[in-house]
Amino acid sequence: MTTKVANPHTSNIDLPVIDRDNVNESIERVTGAELITGNDVELLIDAAENYPAWLAAIESAENRILFESYIIHDDEQGRIFADALIKKAKQGVDVKLIYDWLGGFGKTSRRFWRKLRENGIEVRCYNPPSLMDPLAIFSRDHRKTMVVDGQTAFVSGLCVGQDWVGHPDQDVPGWRDTGVQLTGPAVSLVEEAFANVWETLGPKLEPRQPARDRRSADTAGKIALRVVASVPGAANVYRADQVLAVASRESMWISDAYFIGIPSYLQNLKDAAADGVDVRILVPQSTDIGLIRDTTRSTYRPLLEAGIRVFEWNGPMMHAKTAVFDGRVSRVGSTNLNIASWFGNYEMDVLVEDEGFGRQMQEMFLRDMENSTEIVLSLTAGSASKTPKRKKRARKGGGSMRKATANALNAATSIGTALTRQAPLGAAEARLLFIGGGLLLGFALLLIFFPRGASIPIVVLLLLLAIPTLIKAVQSYRKY
Repeated sequence: MTTKVANPHTSNIDLPVIDRDNVNESIERVTGAELITGNDVELLIDAAENYPAWLAAIESAENRILFESYIIHDDEQGRIFADALIKKAKQGVDVKLIYDWLGGFGKTSRRFWRKLRENGIEVRCYNPPSLMDPLAIFSRDHRKTMVVDGQTAFVSGLCVGQDWVGHPDQDVPGWRDTGVQLTGPAVSLVEEAFANVWETLGPKLEPRQPARDRRSADTAGKIALRVVASVPGAANVYRADQVLAVASRESMWISDAYFIGIPSYLQNLKDAAADGVDVRILVPQSTDIGLIRDTTRSTYRPLLEAGIRVFEWNGPMMHAKTAVFDGRVSRVGSTNLNIASWFGNYEMDVLVEDEGFGRQMQEMFLRDMENSTEIVLSLTAGSASKTPKRKKRARKGGGSMRKATANALNAATSIGTALTRQAPLGAAEARLLFIGGGLLLGFALLLIFFPRGASIPIVVLLLLLAIPTLIKAVQSYRKY
């Protein structure tokens, strides 16, 4: 589809206009997730809204609870959820729980899991270490979902733990995070995704109620969405974000906990900004993984030089994994924007295609920016701030309420951040170079002065890789 645009230097030129049907087909192709209509979606902000909704759903359960969480801390919040699940199991509700071995390592005791099992809850652990497949440790189940009675589902970035609630006795607020509550035919897809992981860990999930066709299931609302159940190697969210970045015409507002964009992803963001799209990224200022913070900051300079606005959350931790594109398509879930999450993990996100929900997402992002510091380039001789030349894309049609709202929100926040919090870019790149250089120098010195001792870890690693590989080769040979 094309439109004619007058140009004083040339004759009429055919310029492409975004075909929404084509975009939808592209998203379905890269995610494998079809668009499901007839749903109701409730945005849940922080543990203050998520945890009470989860516990209320657990309390209402009559048939089955499917609970999947990367981490369930053995602390006050973990015990609250454990007690709620045990109570339902004792009432005859089928309770099944998946946790990740690495996520729970050092955070949850064996006693905690034993108590759940002894009280009728079937607990499975995803991917504990195995000498037969040592590299498998890089694959994790990072999902945070719950399905109750096949009727209500929750998809979020929240694990279960006191950090999300905060530590009032120490005057420390809870971590910032986001989730959604779903009702409608899309719930069956969240349940199906749980069943797929459950089956990799043992006997498959047996149906507790007649199977429902999601196309004929009773509708709960008018919202269309996709359930993106990422599996290791699929990179569903990575590819979906790239499609949506190309399709965006006005704004891309992204929040992420552990942002380490690879070059192709960063280039996509820079290309969108150069084309006039308002690209903003919100990340933590303080984080539970210090090296991640410096790695994230090392990506700031090229983004800022491309005209992308970067903000750091002033609270204890920004843990949300969300995005909103043009106020039309919103993403909420567990996928962080880094290689491990994109390519190595089981993840769960929803792509909501609804302008009403998109406005809620934009308003939430703007509130978050009020508690954030904008990062700017230092105005020094070596790093003068530059404003990139932006191409103006031909827009289809006239103004709309959505565009007017977005423009008003943009103006308000630009003025606010200009008058208040702004911080120059620090030397994150230098710190990373010092760390990397120091490690390389240390290893080099070990090889010089203690060559035999330094070679032991290398030998052990090679044996751990070689022996399982040979065993698998023999097993495969015997099988065929």
